[in-house]
Amino acid sequence: MDSVDLEVVRTALRWLEAGRSATLGTIVHTWGSGPRPVGAMVVVRDDGQVVGSVSGGCVEDDLIEKVRAKSVAVKKPETIVYGVTKDQAERFKLPCGGTLELVLEPVGRDSGLKELLACIERHELIARFLDMETGAVRMQPGRWSDMVEFDGKVLKTVHGPRWRLLIIGAGQLSRYLATMAQALDYHVVVCDPREEYEQGWDTPAVPINRGMPDDVVLEMNMDAHSAVVALTHDPKLDDLALLEALKSPAFYVGALGSKKNNDARRERLAQFDLSAAEIARLRGPVGLKIG
Repeated sequence: MDSVDLEVVRTALRWLEAGRSATLGTIVHTWGSGPRPVGAMVVVRDDGQVVGSVSGGCVEDDLIEKVRAKSVAVKKPETIVYGVTKDQAERFKLPCGGTLELVLEPVGRDSGLKELLACIERHELIARFLDMETGAVRMQPGRWSDMVEFDGKVLKTVHGPRWRLLIIGAGQLSRYLATMAQALDYHVVVCDPREEYEQGWDTPAVPINRGMPDDVVLEMNMDAHSAVVALTHDPKLDDLALLEALKSPAFYVGALGSKKNNDARRERLAQFDLSAAEIARLRGPVGLKIG
């Protein structure tokens, strides 16, 4: 989830708990160019204070006026479109004839923001459904294929990490990498079937999957938002993961080891059903060259 939008959720919840009223806005459609993507969020407090962004600033200014005047989304959600006419496009400085549609909703105790924030902070993917007629909110675990959807009746938004990292091996280096990846809002999975490594794993926010590496790669259904890094230094485990990961759409597949070891790994992989192009995708040695 975009860090700006995460701050929107945190702020909306903080204002709610402080007894302030506020309006939450989410981009649901864009036509032409736009400075912010579908799903981007903004929250405006009753006194005009604003956090988040859905445009270059002029749309936010108009929302502030409307929220102060209590003329939008007072009791239930509603939609608003900016940039339909040439005058509007010029007034709100929408680029290249861009048009955007927002869903506005009053922030309340039934908005589910506390549950939503808790899931995000646990690095869980969560889908939120807003009923436009009643304002009712429900949530369910998200799927990696989920996108923002709006049919005029229900708004579905998806929150949480959109990038995944599978680390093979639960050693000390994996702890450091997992911590850094979580700080960058990755959903991190560590795979290590060795019992002795599970017992020594001390990063509770990242549980260990005890499955075999090739099975875990297949179970996770790697996509273009997924990365796999093999760190065990044990060919029996690393190569299992790489054999499947290199055939997947994962945007990054890498392995620990010296250049000599990685050359030997490529020779081993060539003995299996991998093409030269698939083997060429392997990044190794992983990490920064520091000397």
